[in-house]
Amino acid sequence: MRVLAISTLLQPPILRSGLLPQAPAPASFKLPSTKDIPPVTLTNIPHVDISVFRPYLNQAGSLYDAFQRAKESNSGVQSKRPQAISRISDPPTTPVGASSRRQGSVSSLSRTDPASPTLGSPGERPQPRRKGSEGSGRRAPLSVTPLSTIPAVYFEPDFHLENPRTFDIVSERSEIVKPPSSANGSVVAPGTGRKALASNAILQEKLSWYMDTVEMHLITSISTASSSFFAALGSLRELHLEAAESVAKIKSLREDLANLDKNMAVGGLKVVAMRQRRENMRKLGDAVQQLRDVVEAVARCEDQVEGGDIEDALEGLAAVERLIAGESDAPAGQPHDRTHVPALIDLRGIKALESADNDIAFLRRRIGKGFETRFLQALLGDLRKHVDSVPSVATFKRWDKAYQRSRGHHDRTPSAIPAYLQMDDSVRSALRSNLEGLAQAGSIMPAAMAFREAALREVKALIKRPLPSSSDDDAESTISASTQGGRQRTQQDKSVVLARNLRAFDADDAEDMLKRMYSNVGEALRRLGTQVKVLLDVTSSFTNRPASAGVKSPMSPPASAMDSYMGGPVAQIRVHPPVQQEEIQQALDMSNLLGQAVDIAQTQITKILKARTEQSTHLPLPQFLRYFHLNRMFADECEAVSGRSGQALKTVVNSHIKDYVAQFGDNLMKSLVQSMDADRWDAKDFGDHESQVLDRILGASTKEIDSWTRACLVWEKNGEEAGESVQSNGEVNGESNGASAAKDRTRSAVIDEQKYILTDSTLLVLRGIEQFESLITGIPSMTQEVTSLILEYLRLFNSRCQQLVLGAGATKIAGLKNITTKHLALSSQALSFITALIPHIREFVRRHSSGSGQLMIEFDK
Repeated sequence: MRVLAISTLLQPPILRSGLLPQAPAPASFKLPSTKDIPPVTLTNIPHVDISVFRPYLNQAGSLYDAFQRAKESNSGVQSKRPQAISRISDPPTTPVGASSRRQGSVSSLSRTDPASPTLGSPGERPQPRRKGSEGSGRRAPLSVTPLSTIPAVYFEPDFHLENPRTFDIVSERSEIVKPPSSANGSVVAPGTGRKALASNAILQEKLSWYMDTVEMHLITSISTASSSFFAALGSLRELHLEAAESVAKIKSLREDLANLDKNMAVGGLKVVAMRQRRENMRKLGDAVQQLRDVVEAVARCEDQVEGGDIEDALEGLAAVERLIAGESDAPAGQPHDRTHVPALIDLRGIKALESADNDIAFLRRRIGKGFETRFLQALLGDLRKHVDSVPSVATFKRWDKAYQRSRGHHDRTPSAIPAYLQMDDSVRSALRSNLEGLAQAGSIMPAAMAFREAALREVKALIKRPLPSSSDDDAESTISASTQGGRQRTQQDKSVVLARNLRAFDADDAEDMLKRMYSNVGEALRRLGTQVKVLLDVTSSFTNRPASAGVKSPMSPPASAMDSYMGGPVAQIRVHPPVQQEEIQQALDMSNLLGQAVDIAQTQITKILKARTEQSTHLPLPQFLRYFHLNRMFADECEAVSGRSGQALKTVVNSHIKDYVAQFGDNLMKSLVQSMDADRWDAKDFGDHESQVLDRILGASTKEIDSWTRACLVWEKNGEEAGESVQSNGEVNGESNGASAAKDRTRSAVIDEQKYILTDSTLLVLRGIEQFESLITGIPSMTQEVTSLILEYLRLFNSRCQQLVLGAGATKIAGLKNITTKHLALSSQALSFITALIPHIREFVRRHSSGSGQLMIEFDK
């Protein structure tokens, strides 16, 4: 059998396939058709990824590398390292790449160019290698046919023989069914020139050649790697033996150590454990004693707080907190009498002191409340003392100086330091101690808020102090209260009663009420500003205290607390934060306090002024001027203190001014009409009082009149001269009825050396002009309105003169029998006198107004 198989291999390919070269096909043979070929069911051949073999190849590769380095170091010959492992792990890589660079992919060639050369053409057969000289006397091994001679299609990753195209390329486009033989005996498919697959001996020879080539490469690779593999396997076996010996020695060593530990170390450890336990018991006793001291110190602080000794209580709390933090040997006033110095530990965070922490926090709030009460008493007491000690006259004079400076009138007399800037050292020291206590108690912000609210309440109280009572005291109100059945009054009822009582005030009482109210509120605002500055000045001198000043409680213990308890080193503990100057100044930044106080004061005062609108707009001229200047100076003072204009108060006062100017002009015109209608046009004596009035009117064109200016001074009770000029309106009729006294002596008025004989109506016009100019002097902002009234006043006098004298109206109204030349002459003298006054009036108006060109034109007419 073996001889037969070898002889078979030695036969030519045609004979091995069982075909005779010249044997014709039998006559009865019928070629099968495509229907006779059974269908081929393609099966899914599982594809094994090459990565599965990677671990083994990596392990064997490292061993091979080690073997190769040992071999090279022994032989001393630098040879090229074979890449057998890479060829085994990925055979198609190198040949396919080389084949692709030379001839491209076989499959792509078979698809694109059918006329491409068939696989394994003779031109691609490897040529025999030359013998190389590896060394003298050494024979080079036989060269192996390279894998590049095998077509690339066999090395493709997606090589599947069941694929028709792949099968077509491998079979070199041979026919599966055997075609009929030709006359010369060759088997060729008719019309295609293809050979039959069964009789294609060349193809079978190529396949055998490819298999032999692959087998030779496999044998070469296996023979190359076998020696290093078995060498590595032997090394691994030796390593296992050494490891087993080491494990045995370690086991023996552990047994020896266990015996040593059992016989000698356990007893020593017991002694050490007993000593550590005794030390722990000592520390526990010290901790219990420390806890007891804490509880007693807290109780002692409570007693001090109850007794009002809040300074000592605050120091005691600081000592308690240091004791809890483990930084002091004993609380204040409680030294230890034990023989050894106790080791203090950090007790923060333990459950036994949870209630103590709450008690400390509550005591701290109570102490802060006590310092807050003292703080408010010091500030409010100083505020009330200042308001009561400063007279209203000094306040109004200071306001008037500020107003004169704003208008450019500087007083050269040296001014003294205002009273609101002067503060005793006792108040400053009290504020310092209270602020320090508040800072240590952590109550700066609550105290600042309490001071803000107390200051606002004090401002309201200063406004309410001079007001009348909001309860009814008359019989009518008593009857109404009895009919109500004793029902409690509401706030609205009290407001109604207060408004009625305010309207019942006469002019002097109302003026005194506003003076006291404005002076008290103004001084209180100034004093509040000074107190805020003093507080910030006091806090600016505070310095940061050392870190051991105290500790906040409760606080979670640091991580080093347990280490210190067990005998480790005690870490530095952060305790009560120092009194920071920035925090205190931020809490006491009351820049908005004065603004709120001004708003509250002006809101309350605006309500009072609105309640007395009717009475204020019908005041006599001197009192209204004082009323206006009082409100103006108060508004300017509020704006200087807080920077807020106080528009609501100014709006109410401006409305009062407009109403007053309108009704003031109407009253003067009505009085003029009544006086002219009753005038009998007789010459009157121009006495000393009238001469003074004329001198003031003429001098007002170039300078300020002192009597008019003094009429606006609120600290003077009445302006005598201005009062006389205002009240002289009622004297006209009396003098006109008794004209017999003027027959003895008749003096004339003189303007620019020109004499004028005047009547009662002309004298009344002279006094009216003085009142108008006095009003302009007191209220410069109403210059245009009052000037319009002056022009209308003069026109009225002119028209009435023409009606009464030239039109003979006096014969019907004043009871004159006829109009004589004397009447005409007096009328002409009166008009000439008014004409001579107009330039002086125009210059007065020009000096007190700006941009009133139209009014100047009206005077020229």
